[in-house]
Amino acid sequence: MRLEDIKNSVEADIAIDHTELDKEAIKTPQLHNKYLIILTDEKLVLAKHNNDYSKLRKYKWLYYTGKISQEELEEFGWEPFSLHILKQDVDKFMDSDDAIIEARSRIELQKRKVQYLEDIIKMIVNRQWLIREAIDWIKFTNGT
Repeated sequence: MRLEDIKNSVEADIAIDHTELDKEAIKTPQLHNKYLIILTDEKLVLAKHNNDYSKLRKYKWLYYTGKISQEELEEFGWEPFSLHILKQDVDKFMDSDDAIIEARSRIELQKRKVQYLEDIIKMIVNRQWLIREAIDWIKFTNGT
């Protein structure tokens, strides 16, 4: 799920209708469940991105050290790496590799989505408290 889609969904879901606090209170567990399911799915995507990144780093290490097989080169569509680089310089090449940078960017975006969803779930938990406080305030102002 795209981050923008999640933001739009949250914006629509999180608003509290102060005229129907009872319905809003009942809606809270459903919202909690909805975003918990999304969070779980997004954490699984993050785990997959991390696994893909680990595999990519391994193959890029083999590539830059000249240890990758011809079959693997063909499988990935990579040209043979013709430079001979020092062992201590392999990380510099790997860190500046476009595929590695793209994979790290995907992981970072996914981490942001997970963090955002975790914050939303905390907000939903606090939502129940806000509704209860609003109901108590209405009771107080009405003298009951």
